[in-house]
Parts: sequence; structure tokens; C-alpha cells
Amino acid sequence: MTTTHAGTDPYAPGNADDTAEGHVYTVTGQDWDSIVSEQAERGDERIVVNMGPQHPSTHGVLRLILEMDGETVTEARCGIGYLHTGIEKNMEYRTWTQGVTFCTRMDYLSPLYQEATYCLGVERLLDIEDRIPEKASVIRVLMMELNRLSSHFVCIATGGMEIGALTVMTIGFREREKVLDALELITGLRMNHAYIRPGGVAQDIPDNAIDHVKDLVAWMKKHLPEYAALCNENPIFKGRLVGVGELDLAGCMALGISGPPLRSTGYAWDLRKMQPYCGYETYDFDVVTRTDADAYGRFRIRLDEMWQSLRIIEQCVERLGKMKGQPVMVDDAKIAWPAQLSIGSDGMGNSNEHIKHIMGESMEALIHHFKLVTEGFRVPPGQAYVPVESPRGELGAHVVSDGGTRPFRAHFRDASFVNLQAMPALCEGAMVSDVVVAVASLDPVMGGVDR
Repeated sequence: MTTTHAGTDPYAPGNADDTAEGHVYTVTGQDWDSIVSEQAERGDERIVVNMGPQHPSTHGVLRLILEMDGETVTEARCGIGYLHTGIEKNMEYRTWTQGVTFCTRMDYLSPLYQEATYCLGVERLLDIEDRIPEKASVIRVLMMELNRLSSHFVCIATGGMEIGALTVMTIGFREREKVLDALELITGLRMNHAYIRPGGVAQDIPDNAIDHVKDLVAWMKKHLPEYAALCNENPIFKGRLVGVGELDLAGCMALGISGPPLRSTGYAWDLRKMQPYCGYETYDFDVVTRTDADAYGRFRIRLDEMWQSLRIIEQCVERLGKMKGQPVMVDDAKIAWPAQLSIGSDGMGNSNEHIKHIMGESMEALIHHFKLVTEGFRVPPGQAYVPVESPRGELGAHVVSDGGTRPFRAHFRDASFVNLQAMPALCEGAMVSDVVVAVASLDPVMGGVDR
């Protein structure tokens, strides 16, 4: 047994404050009055500013506690938890398939990535990874890259709005609407799709989807250069972003940062290349990097990544054109929910033809369908973690099964949550006006942070 002496253990009782310099605040929420009164008694020129949680430039309900000397930020801390939904806990009380409907609602800007990582984990537990239809994997890649476009547009649009570039905001949301139209055409919803399911996807793409996506790609190729023309060499834009929120590779590695902030240091880490999933190794695209390691570099990376997404989308469209009629759900009646649903004449529910198909086969088929939907399928005991490269970085679902019809545990490694650790490193020593730019360059989504 090894004994650690209190004098040498920095974490031993009594040593926790030995290395602290100056005054230390413990912020627990609903404590603003005590912090203000304590600061007033200090008698120095430093002030504490509570930025958020209801502030548009904190990207949602993020609270930033900033201690400042004049306009210079000396200490910065994050206050999270204002958007807690209990999604992960709720998933323990739903079937494996119903869990998709919950996890898609966490990071509301990239719902399809949460569905993908969760379903990939479930499929690994079921040991059916090599039985997923090729068409289902191609559709998954198509949907994720469309989702990357829409997410990056929101990041660039809101980031521009927060520094006064309103034109960037208006055209950013214009392009995002185009992408959401395509997602709605294929899944029926603009967001929170629950489209990717264990074993494949909910249903095949409609007949007019390929032409619609081709038109979308043509539109994007025409309008993406507008962002470069407005921002890339704009002296005001560069003046606000260049050299702001710098974090080098060593800092990113120490904090576990991934996504565009990591690639802005010159490190080409992208899970689509390094740990391929859904057949990404068969697509031709480049991992975009820069060496700026600041807010401007992260903006440029996201802009260039959208061009790479268009390359992948074009390859998906070409493949789907040759796969008409192929299955999109695993061929296992004990796992697969119906993947070819028909809408009734009132635009709701299932058509008479589909109901007749289910009920007309046999009473046993109807009973099986009822049990599959209400009780769910059983997943062998075990645990799995299959990460994907979301617009914000590494997103992974750690799914644990005890052999039942519901997850024993489902916990998500959300990129926004991890990347927010960089906030003090980006902001301390900078001007308070640069805090908005630094936080926006991380692109945190609080629905994914709090879950």
C-alpha cells in the first residue's frame, strides 16, 4: 500500500487552496447577489460581469462569469445546466428504437449525427454491422453531410450577427432553409428527425429526392462564394477575428478539443478518415486544416468543409441513382421496424394498403408487429462506443445493454460540452468584446451540453 503525505499531495485536504492566487469565487447558480456584495467589499478596481444565461451572443442559455480589470478579462468560467432535459435518463425507460426519438433532440443543430452514433452503437451490440444494407449507409452519409451544411451555416450566420455582420446572418439562414427543405423532403421533418434507426433508416428516399438534392448542390456552388467575398479578406471582419481566441495544438490535446478548433492548429484529425464508419473510406474528400489556430481560422475551416460536404453529397447522389428499389433496413424481422410506410389519403397515419399488408399476412405476423413496436427487440448484454465526426467534433454514444429491450445506460460524449473547456483559455487576457467572438468560434450548442 502506498501512502501519500498531505504535504506532497496537491489534492489532499488542506492543500486545495495552497496554489491559488488572489480571490477565488465558487459559483453555484442563483448566487449573483452574494458575488456582487463580496466583490464590492474588496475595494479594488476589478469587477465581475454575469454574461448570460439569457444573452444572444452566448449561443443559448450559457452563463459566463467574467472577472475583469477594466475591459480585460482576467478570469472566465462557464455556468451550464440551464437547458437540462434528462434525455439520457429518459432513454433508459424506452425501447432501443424509441431512444432515437430522444437523442435526436439533444444538439438540435446536428440531430442526425446523434441518431447515427447511437444506432451504430446498438448495431455493434446486435452484431449486425456487416448486414446493414449498402443503400442505408449511403443515405446515412447523405443525411449527415446535408446536416453538416445546415449546422455550419448556423455557426457562420450567428457568428456574423454577433459582430454586426448582418448580411452574413441573413444569407446564412437563407441557405440553411434550402438544406432543411431537403431534409424535410426525405424525413418529413426539418429537425429532430428520428430517421436513422437501428438496422438502417426509417424509409427510402422519395422518387424526387435525388433531383432535389442535385438542384441544392448547384445552388450551394453558386452561393457559397458569397461568404468568401463578404468575409475572407474583409478588413473589419478580419480585425475582429484574426488573433482572437488562439489555442494551439498542445492546448487542444490537453483539453480534449476536437472538430474545427483542433483542425485549425494544422492537425488533420477527422474521424471520417481516421476511424471510418458508414463506408466513409469509400468516398473521395479532403480533411481541411489551417495553421491560424484562432477564430478566423475556425471560420475558414467551416467554410471550406462545406465544399467537401458537397463533394461527398454528389458521390452519394450518384450511388443512390443506381440503387433504386434496394432495401434500406436490415433483413431481420426480429429487429427491423417497417421501412416502407405509406401515408394515408388525409396525409396522416398509414394508408389502407399498408394496414392491409400487415393484417393480411397472418394473425402471427400482426402479433409480431405489435410486440416489436410496443415491447421492442432484445439486445445482447455488453457495451459499445462508436464515435462520429459531427460538425463540432467527436460525438459518441456509449450504449450499455443488460440483455433487455431498453438501454441499461446511454451516455453521449458531446463535442460542445468538451470544447467549452477551452473557453477560459480562449478568453482570459483578452478584451471583453472578444469573448463573444471566441465563444462563437467554438460553436457550442447548449442542448448537447446539458442533455
